[in-house]
Amino acid sequence: MTWTLVIHGGAGKLDSEMVSPEQDTGARAGLSRALNTGSKVLADGGGALDAVEAAVRVLEDDPHFNSGRGAVFTHDGTLELDAAIMDGRTRAAGAVAAATATRNPVGLARAILDDGHHVFLAGKGADAFSLERDLPQADAAWFATDERRRQFAEFQANGGGFDVDMKYGTVGAVACDTLGHVAAATSTGGVTGKRWGRIGDTPVIGAGTFADDRACAVSCTGSGEFFLRVGVGHEIAARVRLSGESLQVAADAVLAEVKALGGTGGVIVAGPDGDMAWGFNTVGMYRGRASSVGSRTVAIYANEPA
Repeated sequence: MTWTLVIHGGAGKLDSEMVSPEQDTGARAGLSRALNTGSKVLADGGGALDAVEAAVRVLEDDPHFNSGRGAVFTHDGTLELDAAIMDGRTRAAGAVAAATATRNPVGLARAILDDGHHVFLAGKGADAFSLERDLPQADAAWFATDERRRQFAEFQANGGGFDVDMKYGTVGAVACDTLGHVAAATSTGGVTGKRWGRIGDTPVIGAGTFADDRACAVSCTGSGEFFLRVGVGHEIAARVRLSGESLQVAADAVLAEVKALGGTGGVIVAGPDGDMAWGFNTVGMYRGRASSVGSRTVAIYANEPA
């Protein structure tokens, strides 16, 4: 059976005026590395769950994206990392919010899934669980980048405020393996200047991350408050499973709901039959896809070929 992999690195104000040539080149290279890594897992007969974790790890280590290394700063100048992963075979899931020291938050989410006692850990508890499981740790110097410091300084100079159409965003991956199982993983540093322990849709199962072999796997990026209210991941899967809609029709319909509420962003979707889709209501989305039949795409802007 055909295997498929779709990845994203965030959606928002991504056009030639906002994205420098260096950022364009670096982001495309990072997306290609993530596709290569996840594709190798699938091509070697590995499972969708392992493939999405592997692809997201690559993106977390790449400072061109807002997750792991390259995460944005909170209002207090700290870093809080969110991630989730879900297995479509059993709907087992693991999620983490406001982690501070795990080098790869998606690995922490995977450890929670594998442990099986809980689904969602946050803050100090998530950090403690990470240490108990001997996961690789990193300090703030690893996660922070000069570009994020510049953005934070600009945020402070402008008096703060939430921009729905963010330039940088979440990373994620969805996949279908050769056995027809799907999985999803998503990771983010949140939004610049977030306060009061704010958590977006990324680690919330059914909102920013969802996978069900009966329907599809979904990973989201965008204005989390709106994606939470719509329950985007589960909503897309429900339309596919219960109404028989195609992945593309379901993704477009749910993104229209998000837009109607005032939100922006994008989604990537993979079905158990090898079908793939993505959609976004912004001017661009860092994205890529690959399959065992040889098709491969890396793109950023809305007008690039699908």
